[in-house]
Amino acid sequence: MRHVLLIDLADEADAIASYEAWHAAGALPPAIGASIRTADVIAIDIYRSGNRLVMLMETGPGFDPAAKAAADAADPAVQAWEAQMDGVQRPLPWAVPGAKWTETTRIFSLDEQP
Repeated sequence: MRHVLLIDLADEADAIASYEAWHAAGALPPAIGASIRTADVIAIDIYRSGNRLVMLMETGPGFDPAAKAAADAADPAVQAWEAQMDGVQRPLPWAVPGAKWTETTRIFSLDEQP
């Protein structure tokens, strides 16, 4: 299943540079990658335009968002990573209270067009 999520970064050059460095090839802490893969997340790509981030996430049939959230809450490495991200990430103004990334709604697909 494909998920498309949005979040903003602090609109500051230092915050954006830090976020990109933390997500550069090979920079992700191994425990974070393992946590993601264990939850049956098959692929994640993050794109940036200005301070807006777009995450494309592909999940397998075993992905359960509630189970992933519970596992993350109990994992000190994930909690440390999330605290680091909290320093630069800014939920969208219309985000559900307490949510970080906001799931989008698909409104167009070329496959559904003539």
